Amino acid sequence: MTIRRRAAAITGTTAALALALTACGQGQQNDAPAAQEPAPAPAPAPAADGVTTADDVFGPACSQVPSDPNDPGSVQGMIDDPVGTAASNNPLLTKLTAAVQAAGLGDTLNKGDANYTVFAPADPAFDAVPADTLNALLTDPAQKQQLTDLLTYHVVPQRMDADGIAQAGKLPTAQGGELTVEGSGDNLKINGASVLCGNVPTANATVFVVDKVLMPGK
Repeated sequence: MTIRRRAAAITGTTAALALALTACGQGQQNDAPAAQEPAPAPAPAPAADGVTTADDVFGPACSQVPSDPNDPGSVQGMIDDPVGTAASNNPLLTKLTAAVQAAGLGDTLNKGDANYTVFAPADPAFDAVPADTLNALLTDPAQKQQLTDLLTYHVVPQRMDADGIAQAGKLPTAQGGELTVEGSGDNLKINGASVLCGNVPTANATVFVVDKVLMPGK
């Protein structure tokens, strides 16, 4: 009788150990971390801070700038100059250059640590401004602030390429107003103005030559 009781006790103890080991194994399985799926690949980065190259330039008027890369008014020639200097060398922008000089904005536009997007009206765009109005803006000291406001409305204090401005849709300007962008690719419009030559690189800005003078509040 004693032998049977001991055998039963041994059998019970063995069964209890087996159950404990099984439970321990299950606990370890439950504590094991679940397999993780691979992280998705990062999205392609946009153009580096809106910086473009000569290969990115587009628009019907780009053919009107000098093609000799050694000419400072060519696309290649503008790359290393800050935007105020670069614009002054561009044959499409002589009237804009005169306005910038009258407003005394050359040094601001040429700041080496600045990053701009500039919407530069081509010379014919100024023909839509009444001659007496334009002359007063350029020559009357009392209207210098109005001229400054007009010009800085064409400047966005952030460097952006064509894709960037199309995605933004609304662009806060250095003047304090806002520009509206419509379209995409080669068919961009800024406040209704068409891009004649866009994605033009300079040392501190990306330039878009447009066919209208952009008026604040309109």
